[in-house]
Amino acid sequence: MCGLIWLIQLVHYPSFSFIDQDRYREFQRFHMFKIAWIVFPIMTVELASGALLLAKHPGLTWSVNLGLLTLIWLSTAFIQTPIHSKLERGFDAQLIRTLVRGNWLRTALWHVRSILVSISLTSALT
Repeated sequence: MCGLIWLIQLVHYPSFSFIDQDRYREFQRFHMFKIAWIVFPIMTVELASGALLLAKHPGLTWSVNLGLLTLIWLSTAFIQTPIHSKLERGFDAQLIRTLVRGNWLRTALWHVRSILVSISLTSALT
Protein backbone atom coordinates (compact mmCIF):
# COMPACT_ATOMS: atom_id res chain seq x y z
CA MET A 1 0.00 0.00 0.00
CA CYS A 2 2.93 2.34 0.46
CA GLY A 3 3.42 2.88 -3.26
CA LEU A 4 -0.30 3.18 -3.89
CA ILE A 5 -0.82 5.77 -1.15
CA TRP A 6 2.00 7.93 -2.56
CA LEU A 7 0.34 7.78 -5.99
CA ILE A 8 -3.01 8.73 -4.46
CA GLN A 9 -1.46 11.53 -2.40
CA LEU A 10 0.66 13.14 -5.11
CA VAL A 11 -1.41 12.49 -8.24
CA HIS A 12 -4.90 11.11 -7.75
CA TYR A 13 -6.36 13.28 -4.96
CA PRO A 14 -4.91 16.53 -6.34
CA SER A 15 -6.41 15.67 -9.75
CA PHE A 16 -9.90 15.89 -8.19
CA SER A 17 -9.64 19.67 -8.62
CA PHE A 18 -9.48 19.27 -12.41
CA ILE A 19 -12.67 17.24 -12.81
CA ASP A 20 -15.51 19.04 -14.61
CA GLN A 21 -17.86 20.24 -11.88
CA ASP A 22 -20.90 19.16 -13.89
CA ARG A 23 -19.69 15.55 -13.80
CA TYR A 24 -18.05 15.60 -10.37
CA ARG A 25 -20.73 13.60 -8.54
CA GLU A 26 -20.55 10.90 -11.19
CA PHE A 27 -16.75 10.91 -10.96
CA GLN A 28 -16.74 10.64 -7.17
CA ARG A 29 -19.16 7.71 -7.21
CA PHE A 30 -17.01 6.00 -9.84
CA HIS A 31 -13.89 6.64 -7.76
CA MET A 32 -15.42 5.29 -4.54
CA PHE A 33 -16.75 2.14 -6.20
CA LYS A 34 -13.58 1.31 -8.12
CA ILE A 35 -11.01 2.22 -5.47
CA ALA A 36 -12.81 0.09 -2.88
CA TRP A 37 -12.16 -3.02 -4.99
CA ILE A 38 -8.43 -2.29 -4.85
CA VAL A 39 -7.90 -0.81 -1.41
CA PHE A 40 -10.26 -2.75 0.86
CA PRO A 41 -8.90 -6.26 0.14
CA ILE A 42 -5.29 -5.08 0.49
CA MET A 43 -5.99 -3.22 3.72
CA THR A 44 -7.84 -6.25 5.10
CA VAL A 45 -4.93 -8.57 4.29
CA GLU A 46 -2.51 -6.07 5.85
CA LEU A 47 -4.55 -5.92 9.05
CA ALA A 48 -5.01 -9.70 9.26
CA SER A 49 -1.33 -10.40 8.56
CA GLY A 50 -0.33 -7.70 11.06
CA ALA A 51 -2.44 -9.36 13.75
CA LEU A 52 -1.06 -12.79 12.82
CA LEU A 53 2.54 -11.56 12.93
CA LEU A 54 1.97 -10.09 16.38
CA ALA A 55 0.30 -13.30 17.60
CA LYS A 56 3.16 -15.47 16.26
CA HIS A 57 6.00 -13.10 17.17
CA PRO A 58 4.97 -10.94 20.13
CA GLY A 59 7.18 -7.93 20.63
CA LEU A 60 7.64 -4.25 20.03
CA THR A 61 8.17 -4.39 16.26
CA TRP A 62 4.93 -6.18 15.42
CA SER A 63 3.04 -4.25 18.11
CA VAL A 64 4.10 -0.99 16.46
CA ASN A 65 3.20 -2.46 13.06
CA LEU A 66 -0.32 -3.32 14.22
CA GLY A 67 -0.62 0.07 15.92
CA LEU A 68 0.26 1.83 12.66
CA LEU A 69 -2.29 -0.28 10.78
CA THR A 70 -4.93 0.57 13.38
CA LEU A 71 -4.21 4.29 12.98
CA ILE A 72 -4.45 3.91 9.19
CA TRP A 73 -7.85 2.21 9.49
CA LEU A 74 -9.08 4.87 11.92
CA SER A 75 -7.91 7.66 9.62
CA THR A 76 -9.60 5.99 6.67
CA ALA A 77 -12.86 5.49 8.56
CA PHE A 78 -13.08 8.84 10.32
CA ILE A 79 -11.25 11.28 8.04
CA GLN A 80 -11.04 10.17 4.40
CA THR A 81 -14.30 8.23 4.04
CA PRO A 82 -16.52 11.00 5.46
CA ILE A 83 -14.86 13.54 3.15
CA HIS A 84 -15.44 11.29 0.15
CA SER A 85 -19.07 10.88 1.20
CA LYS A 86 -19.49 14.65 1.24
CA LEU A 87 -17.76 14.94 -2.13
CA GLU A 88 -20.30 12.51 -3.59
CA ARG A 89 -22.79 15.40 -3.24
CA GLY A 90 -20.74 17.53 -5.60
CA PHE A 91 -17.54 19.45 -6.22
CA ASP A 92 -16.12 21.33 -3.23
CA ALA A 93 -12.62 22.78 -3.64
CA GLN A 94 -12.19 23.26 0.12
CA LEU A 95 -13.11 19.64 0.83
CA ILE A 96 -10.65 18.45 -1.80
CA ARG A 97 -7.89 20.50 -0.14
CA THR A 98 -8.92 19.05 3.23
CA LEU A 99 -8.79 15.54 1.75
CA VAL A 100 -5.28 16.08 0.37
CA ARG A 101 -4.01 17.63 3.62
CA GLY A 102 -5.64 14.97 5.79
CA ASN A 103 -4.28 12.15 3.67
CA TRP A 104 -0.70 13.10 4.56
CA LEU A 105 -1.29 11.28 7.86
CA ARG A 106 -2.07 7.98 6.13
CA THR A 107 0.78 8.52 3.68
CA ALA A 108 3.24 9.00 6.54
CA LEU A 109 1.86 6.05 8.53
CA TRP A 110 2.06 3.68 5.55
CA HIS A 111 5.54 4.93 4.72
CA VAL A 112 6.81 4.39 8.27
CA ARG A 113 5.15 0.97 8.35
CA SER A 114 6.76 0.02 5.05
CA ILE A 115 10.19 0.94 6.41
CA LEU A 116 9.54 -0.97 9.66
CA VAL A 117 8.39 -4.13 7.86
CA SER A 118 11.27 -3.93 5.35
CA ILE A 119 13.86 -3.63 8.12
CA SER A 120 12.23 -6.45 10.10
CA LEU A 121 12.06 -8.79 7.13
CA THR A 122 15.61 -7.97 6.03
CA SER A 123 16.83 -8.64 9.55
CA ALA A 124 14.95 -11.94 9.72
CA LEU A 125 16.39 -13.08 6.38
CA THR A 126 20.04 -12.30 7.17
